[in-house]
Amino acid sequence: MKHHVKDIWNADLYDGNHSFVSKFGSHLLELLSPVEGEQILDVGCGTGDLANKIYQYGTYVTGVDKSENMVQQANNKYPDITFMAKDVLELEYKNTFDAVFSNATLHWVKQPEEALQHIYNSLKPGGRFVAEFGGKDNVQIITNEMIHQVKQAGISYTPEQFPWYFPSIGEYTTLMEQIGFNVTFAQHFDRPTPLEGDKGLRNWMKMFCGNIFENQPAAVQEHVMIQVENNLKEALYQNGQWVADYKRLRVVGVKKS
Repeated sequence: MKHHVKDIWNADLYDGNHSFVSKFGSHLLELLSPVEGEQILDVGCGTGDLANKIYQYGTYVTGVDKSENMVQQANNKYPDITFMAKDVLELEYKNTFDAVFSNATLHWVKQPEEALQHIYNSLKPGGRFVAEFGGKDNVQIITNEMIHQVKQAGISYTPEQFPWYFPSIGEYTTLMEQIGFNVTFAQHFDRPTPLEGDKGLRNWMKMFCGNIFENQPAAVQEHVMIQVENNLKEALYQNGQWVADYKRLRVVGVKKS
């Protein structure tokens, strides 16, 4: 049964203001090292930019994303590639792909074991899983301040509203090993990420933090965002630009043959 969840993703805003997501993903392609003729699955393909780069290596790419808006845009941009609206937890592939690639997606999945099991099943024996996503303490300065301001405004907040899963190397590689992967690479690193324009932080909050506000009236959201901007300006506004405190986790795992 498919759960009908509102599609929060604005594909145009994503391509316009948040293109850093795919730009930073290019380095991840070096880890993937696609080989001509390989079958590769891109999990959380967004609007298709990285899938297209992988396709340029002469590979057969399938892109899946749970956002129909994103997939529609990907299909428009890159009609030669197969894109489908699918959640990672709905994947039904068995021993199909030489590699599964995922950039900036798996921190949205709060059932990490289940996601890894679906990815593992999708791979051929000896196939590789290459991913990068938010790691422990990612955007902690921003989200701590947001949660503080939400509570200050008298809005009830529970940890369930936190939209992400940001694991440490130890947590995530342990899960990978339990599923059956040989973990061949793991790295956790700081990636200060510039957000475009004076409204950079505000656009970021609007794009990614819907759950934290949980349907509050626009005026309340506005108040919270102004407070967050004021309080973080000193820490995160540098040389006329907002810089988000991103911390990333990169992993490579090989399915045992």
